Amino acid sequence: MQEILLIDFGSTYTKVTIVDLEREEIIGTAAAGTTIASNIMEGLSHALAQIPEPPGGWNFVRKLACSSAAGGLRMMASGLVKELTAEAARRAALGAGARVLEVFSYELTSDDIERIAQAQPDILLLAGGTDGGNKEILLKNAEKILELPFSLPVVVAGNKVVSSRAAEIVRCKHDPVVVAGNVMPELNVLEVESARGAIRGIFLEQIVQAKGLDKAEIFIERVMMPTPAAVLSAAELLSQGYGDEKGLGELLIIDVGGATTDIHSIAVGDPSKPGVMLKGLPEPYAKRTVEGDLGMRYSAEALVAASGKRLHQLLGWRDEEIEEQLGLFQADPWRVPQNEREATFDTAMGRMAVELSMKRHVGTLEVVYTPFGVTYAQQGKDLTQLPVVVGTGGVLLHHSEPLAVLRGALFNAAEPTFLKPQNPDFYLDQDYILASMGLLREVNPLVALRLLKKYCVKI
Repeated sequence: MQEILLIDFGSTYTKVTIVDLEREEIIGTAAAGTTIASNIMEGLSHALAQIPEPPGGWNFVRKLACSSAAGGLRMMASGLVKELTAEAARRAALGAGARVLEVFSYELTSDDIERIAQAQPDILLLAGGTDGGNKEILLKNAEKILELPFSLPVVVAGNKVVSSRAAEIVRCKHDPVVVAGNVMPELNVLEVESARGAIRGIFLEQIVQAKGLDKAEIFIERVMMPTPAAVLSAAELLSQGYGDEKGLGELLIIDVGGATTDIHSIAVGDPSKPGVMLKGLPEPYAKRTVEGDLGMRYSAEALVAASGKRLHQLLGWRDEEIEEQLGLFQADPWRVPQNEREATFDTAMGRMAVELSMKRHVGTLEVVYTPFGVTYAQQGKDLTQLPVVVGTGGVLLHHSEPLAVLRGALFNAAEPTFLKPQNPDFYLDQDYILASMGLLREVNPLVALRLLKKYCVKI
């Protein structure tokens, strides 16, 4: 057999998938708690031990991994105008699989530098100015970050006229410094692939070692990318297909995790009704949003706060009852529901994570009054006609009724300005293989696609 080992070092769990490439089958999957605090190999060994080993032992032809452990890839970014180059920088970071802690606009202030120093991001992305446009912002911010009390990796992706000069300034204090293409070379034109590539390169060369993942590289080939980037890659493959093997078309991935809830949409998102005008930056066809306050375990307290009265409505519980259940999961992030009451709480929390993250991901409509009458403006993607929604994440995989959670993604007539899917087919990543298939796509995209279509089941 041609066996390949695919590993996802998650924030809460380490997941392993073993694939037989010749038979195009998944031999086994397993998960164990991620052990980043001690030695990440411990969690990996515990997960592998759950899959029965063949008589002659494993004969892995490839061993590949992705990771969101130890906080994943944490980034901050800066640009000129909040709605333009700063937003472009944010999208570049998200597309690279990062968790964006904060985005700054205009000139960085001393308070901004203090915030960066306190957050200690893994990478800082400096953008600003279209090509041939504003030069001062990139140069001034390059000088300003010399005030940081430590060195960190920096990607410069602004006005190409001064980006090399800005990088020279930054190198006086920081290392490595990588120059990438401008994330907004022209007004309202996004080009984030170069910056995404630079971010991924730094992740592979620098961040893997800084987060203790290099210990795993003694056993595996390498950590190839952040987990969210692997999931987004799998989503693109499942949507678009490969060669003569067709995909599912436009789709949405909902990944409910312990620390975050990630949404990936592979869709154009143009207005589905006539007479609606577009507003704001153009949306990327493959779009990712990550909500750091909407996780099921590490971010559970923030999720409860963000849910407000809606969580009380779903549960019908008093504040003290919610706090009691919350305390159990905060004390033990690896805890799975032990009884019906805990399962009810977990379901409601998952539903809220989906509802809120979808409201932040999809486009919105607003009424605009013009001299010719009332019209509508759309900002973001219209996903009302989206045909496919795929769910993944522990709360869904271990749930007897995953649709009870996933229905939080549906269009709500009481909130018609949020352009959520109206009548999609729901699929479940029942073996938690999306991230693994994103890895497999790097070496065998056709088998990865066929496995995605085989193991993502309609529910």
